[in-house]
Amino acid sequence: MAKPTIRFKGYTEDWEQRKLGDIYGSIGNAFVGTATPYYAEQGHFYLESNNVKDGQINHNSEIFINDEFYEKQKDKWLHTGDMVMVQSGHVGHAAVIPEELDNTAAHALIMFRNPKEKIEPYFLNYEYQTDKAKKKIENITTGNTIKHILASDMQEFVVDVPKYKEQKVIAGYFCNIDHLITLHHRKCEETKILKKYMLQKMFPQDGQKVPEIRFKGYTEDWEQRKLSELATMHARIGWQNLRTSEFLDAGDYMLITGTDFEDGKVNYSTCHYVEKERYDQDKNIQIKNGNILITKDGTLGKVAYVEGLSLPATLNAGVFNVEVKDENETDSKYLFQFLKAPFLMDYVSKKATGGTIKHLNQNILVDFPIATPSKAEQVRIGEYFSNLDNLITLHQRKCEELKNIKKFMLQNMFV
Repeated sequence: MAKPTIRFKGYTEDWEQRKLGDIYGSIGNAFVGTATPYYAEQGHFYLESNNVKDGQINHNSEIFINDEFYEKQKDKWLHTGDMVMVQSGHVGHAAVIPEELDNTAAHALIMFRNPKEKIEPYFLNYEYQTDKAKKKIENITTGNTIKHILASDMQEFVVDVPKYKEQKVIAGYFCNIDHLITLHHRKCEETKILKKYMLQKMFPQDGQKVPEIRFKGYTEDWEQRKLSELATMHARIGWQNLRTSEFLDAGDYMLITGTDFEDGKVNYSTCHYVEKERYDQDKNIQIKNGNILITKDGTLGKVAYVEGLSLPATLNAGVFNVEVKDENETDSKYLFQFLKAPFLMDYVSKKATGGTIKHLNQNILVDFPIATPSKAEQVRIGEYFSNLDNLITLHQRKCEELKNIKKFMLQNMFV
């Protein structure tokens, strides 16, 4: 008998240990064998292990079966509230059958059906996601390259369960967290799609002088300029390159490399540091807020905008430092968004040199064409895309925060 560390108010009774075979009347395998002859372009959705991951059923891939094979599986159809568990590969991942998948046929999954008593399946679904349950499942797996678990072993598998009412409350709490994670993930993806669309519409395409979509009040033609006309570009020259042995884990002078770029920003938490003498070597690669960084070796054309920098910082080899020449003429955020748009990557893919490892030379980058409206319109466009970037970051951060809360609560709200 035991109790969890964190509990909803009003629940004080000990939890019980129960074998799944005592909870479910039927624990067995879905159809195991060759089903490919019965696949159809349209028909009945066939639930497979690929569709069961992290406690949920996904439709990332879909297989359909014909009527004949579907009817033959009638005695193994899954119903609303039944549970399935992956038995081969990513073993132990489980999911509850939702209402819209009532009467679904499945392949090579362990099925938990016909409960003998009142049980909240979503409660068990979240219990299987705890470290304790994962370790217990790992202990009963067989196989080296591909892991397996047996339905017979799951008959004897022991779970910790409170009274039904508390099961419902716990399941509801985690369902709400999952719903919020899904919501923020969807919002993030929708914003990314919107940004991709607007990048194609708010910049002139194929030799046009104006874009398709424009802020009200702007009517003038855009100019075509070379990057070298708008900004200076500098990189660490060969003899100044730092060795990894010179990288410090802490210090007063930050070192930025291309591996520190993350979604158009510099992730300062991953940066290394250098001695002051190394920082002092070249003034042109001392970074400040408002600079734009572009990778020039390996993964080419990745772009990051420098903001929120609080320490002196310099670059190692493999990155260009791009700085606007005249802030009255060119808005740095606009230039960053233009460089981050697909135009630069398309240009780089055609112009880069080298064999296995590609290189972007400065004499190539200087000629990169930039479509430029008036400074006022640049500012509006730069702000618009910066706001979209901030929304994407916000939803990503919310997702991560919720995942961390879920992880913590999974370890503390179950025995």
